[in-house]
Amino acid sequence: MSSVTLAATQMACEWNRDANVERAERLVRVAAGRGANVVLLQELFETPYFCKDHDPRHFDLAHPLDAHPAVEHFRGVARELGVVLPVSVFERAGTAFFNTVVVVDADGSVCGHYRKSHIPEGPGYHEKFYFSPGDTGFRVFPTAFGRAGVAICWDQWFPEAARAMALQGAEFLLYPTAIGSEPQAPALDSSGHWQRVMQGHAAANVLPVVASNRIGAERGAKCELEFYGSSFIASPTGEKLAEADRRTETVLVASFDLDEVRRTREAWGVFRDRRPELYRSLLSYDGRS
Repeated sequence: MSSVTLAATQMACEWNRDANVERAERLVRVAAGRGANVVLLQELFETPYFCKDHDPRHFDLAHPLDAHPAVEHFRGVARELGVVLPVSVFERAGTAFFNTVVVVDADGSVCGHYRKSHIPEGPGYHEKFYFSPGDTGFRVFPTAFGRAGVAICWDQWFPEAARAMALQGAEFLLYPTAIGSEPQAPALDSSGHWQRVMQGHAAANVLPVVASNRIGAERGAKCELEFYGSSFIASPTGEKLAEADRRTETVLVASFDLDEVRRTREAWGVFRDRRPELYRSLLSYDGRS
């Protein structure tokens, strides 16, 4: 299908899983009512962002993918509404735990899953305590409405991830997110930087980008985070076509002709003129080829 309408959402989360799932479903229904074919929910929307603290009790929040309550719930929603839903979940896989997105197609079937590759560790964002580094590699999922590249939060800061998905034929990139204030630097506001790095992915790869972030203040045992929302949809040239504010529950939509985007990408030459043999330094940590 050439024409696709992409949606970004943002919401606050509480320690009531059912209420969060209900709120997320309501936003999906609003987006579908506005013509959305693909609706992006934010990272780990079932609960508050529990990675603020090292607390082993939070491992009880994880479920295997084949019986994950959020995945099963939104499979039904996707089937009913005929929309594609990337569902961000806390995955238990044997003795391992992953930050995972399950891509649910418009008929309710599961296209596959992606496990977050880049795992941050810093004040208020203690993800290495909970998640193993993802082992799926960057993946692109054929859906009823186009080929979706999906990565998660900290992944969005790495241009290599976006390019890897574009090289695999992604027609749009989706980034569920949980980012806000920095406890060690209260004056630091990364929201503009956060948006611009993904706008760069859109422009460099000539494809649309959607980012969905959470909102609201969440207090942990040792710190409080204020999530800054600012969810947005970028055009294939990096322009922000739709943008949410920092505090309001929101649904954004933007439509694209994927054939037209493909023709622009092919004509622009950024893939034709690549020189992979010169990029060997990317395969090392210190840049030595």
